[in-house]
Amino acid sequence: MSFKFSYKLFQIAFSASFLIIMSCGNKNAAQQAPPPPSVLLQEAVVTDAVFYDEFPATVSALEMVELKPQVSGFITGVHFADGARVKKGQLLYSIDEQLYNANYQQAVANAQVQEANLNRAQKDANRYHELDKNEAIAKQMVDNADAALEVAKKQAAAAKANIQGAQTSVRYTKVYAPFDGVIGISNVKVGAAVTAGQTILNTVSSDGNLAVDINISQNDIFRFSKLLSGKNSLTDSTFKLAFGADEYPYPGRIVLLDRAVNPQTGTIKARLDFPNKDNLLRAGMNGIIRVKNNDAKNAVSIPYKAVIEQLGEYFVYIPGDSNKVSQRKVLLGNVLGSDVLIKEGLKAGEKVVVEGVQNLREGAKVTIGSPAAAPAEKK
Repeated sequence: MSFKFSYKLFQIAFSASFLIIMSCGNKNAAQQAPPPPSVLLQEAVVTDAVFYDEFPATVSALEMVELKPQVSGFITGVHFADGARVKKGQLLYSIDEQLYNANYQQAVANAQVQEANLNRAQKDANRYHELDKNEAIAKQMVDNADAALEVAKKQAAAAKANIQGAQTSVRYTKVYAPFDGVIGISNVKVGAAVTAGQTILNTVSSDGNLAVDINISQNDIFRFSKLLSGKNSLTDSTFKLAFGADEYPYPGRIVLLDRAVNPQTGTIKARLDFPNKDNLLRAGMNGIIRVKNNDAKNAVSIPYKAVIEQLGEYFVYIPGDSNKVSQRKVLLGNVLGSDVLIKEGLKAGEKVVVEGVQNLREGAKVTIGSPAAAPAEKK
């Protein structure tokens, strides 16, 4: 056998072997290809869920005033205990009144002098008018007497006004509670110098009912306006106040909406009124207002684990023909435990993938397992 012929036989044998090996490799590859992912489906159901929207809240007093002296001087008395409840008209502070009493006495004395001058001017004018009837005096003197009388009247009136001013200053040496409420810790002690209209002595705030302020979106104005015009009493549970895990035991009611929307934030302030029977609330506290939302009646609900997020948008997988799945965009509502409400994108009765979502992509073929048990309809 020639060398040339042997080489050709070798080429034929090698090609046949290669084809056999490739054929076996393709069979093995086909045998090793992963099966379609297995998924479970569940129907979207209708629910009449009741839930609460939450808003950051600040507690404030319905009435609150900073106490400032209306006269300058030295504090001579502090007539309350810090943090105590005070009654309207209760004496709180005394300011040294010696100077103001002296000014009052001086004003009284000056008024008496002016009253005497007025009496004398009146008598002069009366006498000159009698003489004028008999043409026994110059007309100029009569006119001068009348002018002097008018000046005396004005001076007497001014002196009386000075008395009232001095009396007011004496009265302002006592600082009284403007309304029933709680007074804070005093900023001044006995002997401290205070300046009229500048020194803050203390702060008094009402504590019977307290205001709770929240900022709501302008999209919620219509909803809160309906609540404002409705008859929700303090026994209602529409508005609840919470501090962390602790919920305030008494419900509140909405009392007003601010006059305008803040153009920078797009929000408007709403004020709620809460009773403070046990004195548990303090102005300045921060908490959460929970507002009952009944708008979820006949809402569509699915398990939250069926939802995937992509670039801030939310999708679910819907089974289609030939067991292929497709993505559908949905608009989420409130989360209720392990479920979520769907505002847009799904109808009740439609099925979504609830297990095996992480292994899916658009158009993927799947193996559908036994349906997941749908939750009972919520009331």
